Amino acid sequence: MTTNTKDKKSVYDFAVKDAKGDDVDLSTYKGKVLLIVNVASKCGLTNSNYTELNELYEKYKDHGLEILAFPCNQFGEQEPESNDKIVDFVCTRFKSEFPVFDKIEVNGENSAPVYKWLKSGKWGIFGDDIQWNFVKFLVDKNGQAVARYYPTTPPLSLERDIRELLGIS
Repeated sequence: MTTNTKDKKSVYDFAVKDAKGDDVDLSTYKGKVLLIVNVASKCGLTNSNYTELNELYEKYKDHGLEILAFPCNQFGEQEPESNDKIVDFVCTRFKSEFPVFDKIEVNGENSAPVYKWLKSGKWGIFGDDIQWNFVKFLVDKNGQAVARYYPTTPPLSLERDIRELLGIS
């Protein structure tokens, strides 16, 4: 795999690090609908987003939904902790079962390649930059980003779009 995001055809062409630092090939999620979210533990949006993300995951994980959480400390330093503490917080406080990955940057020169690729396809009103914590990208079963939602968009409001991509009427 090359590191040039222009050569990437789908999200499945990327490998990322999990919270333990191990490589995870996103092709392991082939055929699933993905909701990719940049998360933070100390944000005003944390409680509502994690609560609703858990609800979506519980409801649709057996139908093929995966939620991929990427901690990021670029917005108001609201994710300052280590990966271990982030995972502990998410699993203990919110009982989240979806995967939490390595802390990354989503904007700027050091932006994670998968985020560079996601942003190149679905622009927000501020160009391609992520505006804040909890921007959500919905990815179809073919690994294509089909929608981008603002930080203030409640995860449960995505249910209709998720159901459509999962083929649930």
